[in-house]
Amino acid sequence: MKIKLLQITMTRKIFFLLLIGTSAFAQQKNFTMKEAVLGMSSTFAVQNLKQLQWMGKSDYYAYAFTNEANKCIVRTHAPTGKLDTFITLEQYNSIGSTKLTALPAMEWVDENSFLYQLKSDYNIIKKEGKTFLSTSKIELKSEADEIHYSPNFQSISYLKNHNLCLQTKNSTQDVTNDGSENIVYSKSVHRDEFGISKGTFWSPNSNYIAFYRMDQTMVEDYPIVNWAETPATHKTIKYPFAGRKSHHVTLGVYQNSKNNIVYLETGQPQDQYLTTVTWSPDEKYIYVSLLNRDQNHLKLNKYDVVTGKLIQTLFEEKNDKYVEPQHELYFFNNNPNEFIWWSQRDGFMHLYHYKTDGKLVKQITKGNWLVNEVLGFNTSTNEIIYTSSESSPMQKNVYAVNMKTGKRKLVSNILGTHTAALSHSGKYLLDNCTAKNLPREINLIDLSKGSSKNLLSAKPTLNDYNLASIEDVVLKTDNDIALYGKIMKPHDFDASKKYPVIVYLYNGPHVQLNKDTYPYSNNLWYDYLTQHGYIVFVMDGRGSANRGFDFESAIHRNLGTLEMQDQMKGVEYLKSLSYVDANRMGVHGWSYGGFMTTSFMLRKPDVFRCGVAGGPVLDWSMYEIMYGERYMDTPEQNPTGYAENLLLDKTKNLEGKLFMIHGADDDVVLWQHSMKFVKKCVDEGVQLDYFVYPGHPHNVRGKDRVHLMQNITDYFDLYLK
Repeated sequence: MKIKLLQITMTRKIFFLLLIGTSAFAQQKNFTMKEAVLGMSSTFAVQNLKQLQWMGKSDYYAYAFTNEANKCIVRTHAPTGKLDTFITLEQYNSIGSTKLTALPAMEWVDENSFLYQLKSDYNIIKKEGKTFLSTSKIELKSEADEIHYSPNFQSISYLKNHNLCLQTKNSTQDVTNDGSENIVYSKSVHRDEFGISKGTFWSPNSNYIAFYRMDQTMVEDYPIVNWAETPATHKTIKYPFAGRKSHHVTLGVYQNSKNNIVYLETGQPQDQYLTTVTWSPDEKYIYVSLLNRDQNHLKLNKYDVVTGKLIQTLFEEKNDKYVEPQHELYFFNNNPNEFIWWSQRDGFMHLYHYKTDGKLVKQITKGNWLVNEVLGFNTSTNEIIYTSSESSPMQKNVYAVNMKTGKRKLVSNILGTHTAALSHSGKYLLDNCTAKNLPREINLIDLSKGSSKNLLSAKPTLNDYNLASIEDVVLKTDNDIALYGKIMKPHDFDASKKYPVIVYLYNGPHVQLNKDTYPYSNNLWYDYLTQHGYIVFVMDGRGSANRGFDFESAIHRNLGTLEMQDQMKGVEYLKSLSYVDANRMGVHGWSYGGFMTTSFMLRKPDVFRCGVAGGPVLDWSMYEIMYGERYMDTPEQNPTGYAENLLLDKTKNLEGKLFMIHGADDDVVLWQHSMKFVKKCVDEGVQLDYFVYPGHPHNVRGKDRVHLMQNITDYFDLYLK
C-alpha cells in the first residue's frame, strides 16, 4: 500500500514538473545584452532581398538568391516579369583565381554586364549566352585610395601618394603632383557638411573630372594618440576650431583629351564653402554653390568648364540664421537647360524648378512638410518621384508630383518608412517599406499602371520576446508646437507600481529618434531596459530633424537651452504619471545627446538622479567650424551664447551621479573635451565617474558596443534600482 501511494505521488510530481517545463517553454523570453545591441543585424535580422538593385540604366533588376542548394544572382525584367538566373557562385568563381564562399557585391553596368573587382584588378564582365567575357580590365596599384569608375566604365580615378591619378586599360596619368597631408586632393572637404560625401566628380560622358583641392596648411594640428603601442604613438589630424583658421578649398577640372587642369574662378574669401557640385548633362558647365563662412549667404554660380570663368550667378539665398545647402542640382529628363533646386526658403525643404539662366519657373512642392529624397523622373507621366514627411513627420512615404500641374499623389501602398529605388526610365519603383507592425515589405510598383507586385513580405523576428509596450506621446511647447515622443513600458506593466525612468535624448540638428519603423522602439536596448523594470522615454524636441527650418533652427546661437525647456515638458509629463517614480529618473545620450545629458546634470541638477553622457561636447569653442559656427556663430560674434552653454565652468553644480564616457580616438568631439572636464572636477573637488574606450573614435561600434551598453545599464542599475 505504501508503495502504491509513493508511485502515485511520484507520478503527480513528474506531471507537475512537466507542466512547469511546458509553461516555461511557452513563456516569452528576455533579450541578452548581446541580442539587444547586435540582434537586429544578426539573430533578429529581418528577411531581405540582398543586393536588390536596378541593373544599370535598364528596366531589369537583380538580387541575390541563397539557399542550401544554390547561391546565385537572379535577374528579372520589370515590364514582363521574366526571370532567369544571371550568374551562380560557381560561375563567379570560375572567372577569377580566388574562390569565394558567398556572392560579392555587384555593381551593374547594364542588364548583361557588371563590375568585377578582385584585389587591385577591376574588370567589366559581360554575359553572352552562358559565357562570361572580360571586356575591360584595369589593374591598379595596391596603394590606391578613393577609387571611382567613370560613367562609361573605361577609366578609374584614384589617389596615390596624396595625388589624383587616372588609369585606363592602356595608360596611367598623374593629374596632380603636389599632394600631401596639407594639400588634399579628391577627398570630401568641409568636414562632410553641406551634403558633401565625396571629392571626385566625373562628368556625365567621362570627358572631364572635377575634384576638390583642399589646402589645410593653416589649420591647427591636433594629435590622436594610439595607446596600443609602447611607447604610445600618435597621428596628427587637422582640426578647424570654431572662430579660428579654416582650410581653403578650390575646385579643379581636368580634361582628359588635353591633359589639362583648369581651376574654377571661385574668388574670395578663401575660407568660403564650395558645395552642390553638379555637371550639366552636356558637360559644358559646372554649377557650384558658394556659401560664405558666416553661412547666411549662398550664391549658385555657373562656370565654363573649359576656361573656369564665372558665367553667371543664377540666384542668391540669404537668411538671418543660416543657409544650409544639402543637395546637388537635379537635371530631370537629362535636359541641360532646366533643373530642380532644393531650398528651405519657405521654412521647409522643397523643390524649385529653375531655368539655367537663373529664372525661377515655379515652386514644385509646398506645404508644412519636407522633401527627403528625389528618386528620379518619370518621363511617361512628367512626374518627379520623391519621398517626403507629408503623411507624418515620423514617416517617409513615396509621392509623385506632376511638373506641369503640380498635382501630387501618394505612390506608397503602405504608410511607413520607405527606402525606394527608381528605374532609370522612371517607370518602375523597387519599394522597401517598414512600419510599426511591418518588419519589411518589398514591392515592385509600375508607376504607369499604378499596379504593385509583392516581392517579399518578411515575418516578424521578435515574436518570442518580451517587447516594450509602447505609446505615442504628443506634448506641446508653451507656444503650442507639437513635440513627438514615445513612452515604453514593461510588457508586464502594473499601474499600481512605481517604476524608475530612463530618458534617452539627442535633440540636435539632423537627427530624429522617433520613427515609424520595425521594431517600433527603434532600439532593442530600450526593450531590454523595460524587460528589467524600467520605463524608457524618448522625445524629439526643437532642434531635431524632419520638422522644418523654424523647428530645427530655433536653437540657433544658444545650443542647449531651448532643448532643455522642451525635454522638461517630457519630464513634467512623466512626473504626472502615477506609476513613475520621480525620485528615480536617469538620462542618457551620446554626442549632442551627451552634451544635453551633461547640461541637465549641471544646469538643472535637481531633475535627474543620475546621467550617462557619451562623447559629449562640453565647450562649443572646441568644436569644428562648419557645424559649430552654423548653429552658434563664432565665439567672438556670440560670446553670451558660448558662455551660457559652456559646461566646463559648471562642474560644481553637480548634485546627482554623472558617468562620462569617451572614445580615445575621437576626431569629431575631441577627447580633450571630457579630459578638461575631469580636470575641472578634480580642481573643484567634484566626484565624477569616467570610462575611456581605447581605439574607438566618436562612438563605440562592433562587439565592444555590448560592453558599452552593459556598462551604461549597470550604472543605471546601481543608482536607480
